[in-house]
Amino acid sequence: MASVLQFDDVSVVRGGNRILDSVDWTADSAERWVVLGPNGAGKTTLLQVASAMIHPSLGMATVLDETLGDVDVFDLRTRIGFASTALARRLPANETVLNVVLTASYSVTGRWNEEYDAVDTRRARRVLAEWKLDHLQERRFGQLSDGEQKRVQIARAVMTDPELMLLDEPAASLDLGAREELLQLLSGYAAAKNAPGIVMVTHHVEEIPPGFEHALLLREGRIMAAGPIAEVLTAENLGETFGLPLELEHHDGRYTARSLVK
Repeated sequence: MASVLQFDDVSVVRGGNRILDSVDWTADSAERWVVLGPNGAGKTTLLQVASAMIHPSLGMATVLDETLGDVDVFDLRTRIGFASTALARRLPANETVLNVVLTASYSVTGRWNEEYDAVDTRRARRVLAEWKLDHLQERRFGQLSDGEQKRVQIARAVMTDPELMLLDEPAASLDLGAREELLQLLSGYAAAKNAPGIVMVTHHVEEIPPGFEHALLLREGRIMAAGPIAEVLTAENLGETFGLPLELEHHDGRYTARSLVK
């Protein structure tokens, strides 16, 4: 397995505060990671470093065998699929779903003067079908439901056949039906032989797709635990990470947690 991410003593400092604090972490191409932690734990900052959007203040981050600070990040970013709420805000509301996905080929967020080959359009349509969005390809992005917009973001990230996929809270704000449909699709994608290494951030164990077999727990910028999910995702570790006693249950590849505080 090839390493897609390697953090060596990585810290990110803003205004004198360590948002990430001495993080050591390695993720391989065949691994699917979930990153859990409370608000302010540093999860989004971790993904910003992994996506080459920011550089570490201290330490060394290697992404797809390229060291940040010694690589053209604009070239590197084209090899990374990234879906987040922040990215969704930059997508034009009046752009068609097909164009939202298609423009990923040029790493732009709105159709302008680019020219696309027929092969690009065919791939975009195929990706939309794989994410159950083909019936929406002529719909305006701003007219979609939250669940549909989340899936379009992921389809856009898949469009470029990335070597690393980063997902920042893909199930946030979704209703039960939309969440379960998305998790089913993510589980199938993660199980595909040609799927890249995947890192997904979430606040909730209920949002972990079946097939994600590694977990990283963050609190106040520090790693509380990291490794195989069966070893890391315990009631004790979660309780220490979220700061309250928890009960954790695991059935058929899915997790649920609830507080023991009455």
